Amino acid sequence: MPRILAIDYGIKRTGIAVTDELQIIASGLTTVPSDLVINFLKDYFSKEKVTEILIGEPKQVNGLPSESTPIIEKFVSDFKTQFPSMKVIRVDERFTSKMAFQTMIDSGLSKKQRKNKGLVDEIAATILLQDYLTRKMI
Repeated sequence: MPRILAIDYGIKRTGIAVTDELQIIASGLTTVPSDLVINFLKDYFSKEKVTEILIGEPKQVNGLPSESTPIIEKFVSDFKTQFPSMKVIRVDERFTSKMAFQTMIDSGLSKKQRKNKGLVDEIAATILLQDYLTRKMI
């Protein structure tokens, strides 16, 4: 079975998570500088079969688009141009960074480790993906 990949796109860094081949478990894959993410994905897709891409949709608490929405929309447009046959699913990413940070605390990571913003982005992508998988199974 092909994998599902989740992207938590940011101005500087992009967190990436992926499912196992049975699409049951989400795991953090990596964090990539945002200007290199398309090249990273080209390489990854050449090695792994992926059927769906989840891309976080940034919203404010009140549900309105956040200030980073235009940047994410440009990435989504670029992604669709590069990978026109790939199914893209947009998912609400509100609170995922806060949830990721809390997960780091709950996991017992040190303050120094919790300052690793790349790890926060990777965990946020994992949360997006695991939440999607859970909802898909209901």
